[in-house]
Amino acid sequence: METTHTDLFIAGGGLGGCAAALSACANGLQVVMTEETDWIGGQVTSQGVPPDEHQWIENFGSTRRYREYREKVRQWYLENMNVNDKKSLFNPGNGLVSNICHDPRVSLHVLQDMLMPYVLTGQLTIKLNTVVSEIKREGRTLHSALIHNLTANKETRMTACYFIDATEAGDVLPLAELEYVVGAEAKSDTNEPHALEVADPQDIQAITHVLAMEYREHEDHTIEEPEMYIFWRDFHPSIWPDKYLSFYAPHPITKEKREYTLFRQETGFPLWDYRRIFDCEQFNSWVYAGDLSLMNWPQSDYFLGNIYDVSEQDKKKHLYQAKQLSLSLFYWLQTEAPRPDGGKGYPGLKLRKDVFQTEDGLAKAAYIRESRRINAEYTVVEQDVSPEFNEARTGKFYEDRVGLGSYSIDLHPSMAGKTYLDIPALPYHIPLGALIPKDAENLLAGCKNIGTTHITNGCYRLHPTEWNIGEACGALVAFCIKTEASPKEVRESKELLQTFQNELREDGFQLEWPQEFYEKR
Repeated sequence: METTHTDLFIAGGGLGGCAAALSACANGLQVVMTEETDWIGGQVTSQGVPPDEHQWIENFGSTRRYREYREKVRQWYLENMNVNDKKSLFNPGNGLVSNICHDPRVSLHVLQDMLMPYVLTGQLTIKLNTVVSEIKREGRTLHSALIHNLTANKETRMTACYFIDATEAGDVLPLAELEYVVGAEAKSDTNEPHALEVADPQDIQAITHVLAMEYREHEDHTIEEPEMYIFWRDFHPSIWPDKYLSFYAPHPITKEKREYTLFRQETGFPLWDYRRIFDCEQFNSWVYAGDLSLMNWPQSDYFLGNIYDVSEQDKKKHLYQAKQLSLSLFYWLQTEAPRPDGGKGYPGLKLRKDVFQTEDGLAKAAYIRESRRINAEYTVVEQDVSPEFNEARTGKFYEDRVGLGSYSIDLHPSMAGKTYLDIPALPYHIPLGALIPKDAENLLAGCKNIGTTHITNGCYRLHPTEWNIGEACGALVAFCIKTEASPKEVRESKELLQTFQNELREDGFQLEWPQEFYEKR
């Protein structure tokens, strides 16, 4: 068996993994990064989730490299498409969720472009269609990872100085036999106001299998009835105000019955606009091209079972049923959804299989909102970000901060049958301690697997924060190798920590919000 050594091994090529690779390579490290699918980018590409961002993102609240990524996305459209109005804050899809709602294929191109200089020189090796199947650990030190190429059915042993787990579900943690948390903690463990009285490892947020669709009015693109359509058509969860396949869902905040519509009308929330990635009215095209939108809606959340820490059979079953839910919702929209004119169905909806380059038209991977979480040196709790516990306009001001982020605490329905939890959270800081496991010296958490709780995962899981986490991990590995200090030693030494934070600032990290954010509300 081939054995390869590298400075840094990154498991998972999502946003966190890509950001970690960029940062580590820029600091001179040799890096190997694996990715389970054939697309890097994670939630923004293979999972089909356009950037979910805070209101200040155009000006501050992210790293310089994340802003470069966003600008490159915009510039691709402005330079390669015939855009009617080339405004500076161009939003390709005019989607409601983001100022840069765009096609996942564009993000894939941009990320590949950003990483390409390091790939060309051999500094970065990206292994697609590859998973980690084994970790060798002695005491607190990880020594190697056995990686398995799913296409070639080939195994390679990777040894490294440092490891980053940037997988979508924290897959390295059980392989390394490290402590980790899943589901919801008990109030006695975290003292969080919204925590459960008793811990529930099944209280994990829903997954979603996204699909892409175009609307071509007066045409018929009705798909074959999905195998589980009757089940999903008749499905009425106890936490839902109507049948699941309907234009009704609980309001995430009030829990009252909320009406949705497919397209914009006088009343109801327009689902089509929410994650629209191509607004055809903004482009002059030589062929007819309708709007494109991504289906990641309340009605496509799958919460009948988890896909990690279960048997392979159960994993396959739940992934299949999640896909069937999305396809059934799409088929319902085509055939049975009530229209404002009194008719039924929108047969002009076209499943765009080319967007994700898959045979079934669904995203290459399920969108996983909630991962396994490390037993961290510091765990972010609700009190750290809640306006009820902080007088300023920001959450807790950590001495070991390595970045910023902002999003409400947004928990989707869970595998345990819990409904939404959507409560305010202040603009927050990212503590270095949340990236460092208590039981490993040379492993960092580089994705949604950091030291949060079930509750605070709801605001630390979005795109700019995941990028910042990964980029900070890459920078930290380079700093540790240079100073011959461990991540824990960097955090605990005031001199090392300040030196590291200054290097982060020089490299485009923002560690503080504008001064007015620290004034009392």
